[in-house]
Amino acid sequence: MFVATALLYPCALVALCVGAGLAVDRVSGSFLPASLIVAVGAAALIGLSQLSTYFSALAPATPYLMLALALAGLALGWGTARRLLAACTRQPWPLAMSLLAYVLALAPVLAGGRPSFSSYMVLADSAVHMMGADFLIHHGQNYAHLDLRNSYGRFLTYYFGISYPSGADTLFGGSAYLLGLPLIWAFQPFNACMLAIAAGPAWLLARHMRLAGWWAALAVLTAVVPALVYAYVLFASVKEITALSMLLTLGALVVEHRRWLAGPPARAIPFALVLAAGVSALGLAFGAWALAAVLALVVVLAGGSPEPVPAGASSWRARAGASSRRAGAGASSAPAPARTSSRIIRRRRTPALVAVAALTLLVAAWPTWRNLKAALHVAQVIASTSNPGNLHTPLRPIQVLGVWLNGSYKLTPTGTALVATHVLAALALAAAVLGGAYLVRIRAYALAGWLALMLLASLVVSKSVTTWGEAKTLVLTSPVAVLLAWAGVAALRSLPARLLGVSLATLLALSLTAGVLVSDALQYHVSDLAPTARYEELASLDSRFAGQGPTLFTDFDEYSLYELRELDIGGPNFVYPPPALAGAAKGYGHPVEFSRVAPAALLRYPLIVTRRDPAASRPPAAYRLVWQGAYYQVWRRRAGARAARAHITLSGHPAAQCSRIEALARRARPGERLVAAQAPLLVRIRLPHASHPRRWVRAHKGWVMNTPGRLSARFTLPHAGVWDVWVQGQIMPTIQVSIDGRTIAHIGGQLDGNSLVLDTVPAIPQHLAGGEHNLVVTRYGSNLSPGQGGQAVLGAVFLTPANTNPQGPLRSAAAADWPSLCGRVYQWVELVPSVGART
Repeated sequence: MFVATALLYPCALVALCVGAGLAVDRVSGSFLPASLIVAVGAAALIGLSQLSTYFSALAPATPYLMLALALAGLALGWGTARRLLAACTRQPWPLAMSLLAYVLALAPVLAGGRPSFSSYMVLADSAVHMMGADFLIHHGQNYAHLDLRNSYGRFLTYYFGISYPSGADTLFGGSAYLLGLPLIWAFQPFNACMLAIAAGPAWLLARHMRLAGWWAALAVLTAVVPALVYAYVLFASVKEITALSMLLTLGALVVEHRRWLAGPPARAIPFALVLAAGVSALGLAFGAWALAAVLALVVVLAGGSPEPVPAGASSWRARAGASSRRAGAGASSAPAPARTSSRIIRRRRTPALVAVAALTLLVAAWPTWRNLKAALHVAQVIASTSNPGNLHTPLRPIQVLGVWLNGSYKLTPTGTALVATHVLAALALAAAVLGGAYLVRIRAYALAGWLALMLLASLVVSKSVTTWGEAKTLVLTSPVAVLLAWAGVAALRSLPARLLGVSLATLLALSLTAGVLVSDALQYHVSDLAPTARYEELASLDSRFAGQGPTLFTDFDEYSLYELRELDIGGPNFVYPPPALAGAAKGYGHPVEFSRVAPAALLRYPLIVTRRDPAASRPPAAYRLVWQGAYYQVWRRRAGARAARAHITLSGHPAAQCSRIEALARRARPGERLVAAQAPLLVRIRLPHASHPRRWVRAHKGWVMNTPGRLSARFTLPHAGVWDVWVQGQIMPTIQVSIDGRTIAHIGGQLDGNSLVLDTVPAIPQHLAGGEHNLVVTRYGSNLSPGQGGQAVLGAVFLTPANTNPQGPLRSAAAADWPSLCGRVYQWVELVPSVGART
């Protein structure tokens, strides 16, 4: 699966985009620069998938329609495809930078060597996009049959059912299902691939700055993976990453305006497709950046002044009747026609160009225009929301310059890192100012105008939105700011004092590159990878119990919405809990407590899925265990089981529990019995009193192992035998667990949905003697593996006798015979109607 998702899938996605891009190129008159073929093809596939999923009956055919378009493009443009391949051979830099951008974006997963994604525990929006992509491809935009009494239906309806942008999701779902891949493992490669696609248009923009060779290559790399963009690709912000590729492609088409503005009207199709794809992926908020591109074209149409040919540009396609050539590097520009004739041609053809562009835009983004009022409402809600998402404070404007020497884009660097960040940012800002002047000096007016309008749009939008929207704005603007800084590098290279200019340009280029790559490396270091084995177990549950829901899911993990999509799950601690169970948890992300649920509210749930955790309370007596894995248990409601009238959680000493059992017995009605779940034998290790490194800090749920070191704790077992050792916490970096000097396990990559719900590692069976023992938990120093600076919280360690009955002994007694239940430790006690009793 790792090879299929990380290596084969991106190749298939790019092949689809190439084929679709060739089809668009052929339809629009065969003028597209080589470096834009893939990005324009992605835009075409977004438009196609949006239309096919709009019509529900056609939605399941989406993957095959995408394949048909790609094959048609390859057949029609086979000669062009061969020349593209030859161009890549002659000028490998654009392809090399795309590959490198992909590797960097997927670095945590690639280094981990297993299918996963790096957005885990950062932002759960990825779960919504996985679920949405699956639903849209299978059912289209038809939400009427969803059950709004459960989380699954509520999430889909309250996101995609109100015209939430889905362009990236339909492209993702259609392409991944074409290969039959699980979306959860293809999601991160998709985001990395969409970011890599942005390298093509970025290359063309760099070439128009008169950068070539490795100069242009470094400009492309740093523009595609600046620190803020890299942060967003690590947590798989699919809307912004997809929109970013479209945004840079719009800019590339603006600077290549002479290829199509004076040509046949069909040449407006690529520009309109890219604009439509941006709107479909990001929503109407993309309009601000689309407006910047359109205004730049308006200025070009009004002016008609020529621009210079980028230095060193090569060509591979001659144009009949003109000297325009297609660059193998995707960047050459033809000598401009005479100004007078150019204006006459444009005046005659502008209305037709606009008409073709408008029609293409209307059709390619039809679902958005069809529900324009709802789409506008979504954009307004996102722009004005007071919910900052995972941001505790607003991002800093200087982050747009591509450098942020901290493992988290949300936190300010400290000490030397803060000084270095400000120095590198100041260098980038000075280079950007110099670059703007340079572009005007070399008369690259279209490029300069587009960059200026982009920055202006960013400034206006940032002042008009709240924290969450401002962060997205900075992300989309960062590549533009970095490219402008590289124009400053080009300016230094053009200085009359050649040796001095090249030396200064080299120093600036290396500084910009080092700042971006070091920033990215720090974020790679702290990335948390999703737990592969646990999600594979959830997927097996979905297959085994498909259609037997609705299902109550008591763990906090919103990715279960995708993995258990056939079970119609309800999560009481999710953003959208089942209304009848909203009080089952104290709030979003908190543990589920059965005592907070009215027993009758569970009647509609035939299944309950819980984490395998002996310390947790088992479900009510009406449920029996029907399946158990390493991580999860599935409980089924007994046929004909009646709802308990009361369910009370018990804790503490047996004597204290006995008084509570008596109080409940006094509330019994005729025909009701007491049923109590006996607690298993737990030997808890007292971690708060353990020996530990001085720099480890005590958190709400355990020790934060923020530095290398070891924890040592004594514990006593009541008897010899095989014991299961249970470790709980959020543990991304690998730790070693030893008992009496013998290593029993190395644990890493074990995370749960958030820090409020402890993750339970599968049991570690050990044969131990009775009496005293010593536990040692060791965290080693950092290495190059992903997540070594990620979550490292040790919450609890306890032992239970091996093969402890997970159902726990259920003891029953008549209400009048309640004293027979005393003297033992229970998890809970219920008042349950007897068979045949009236309630």
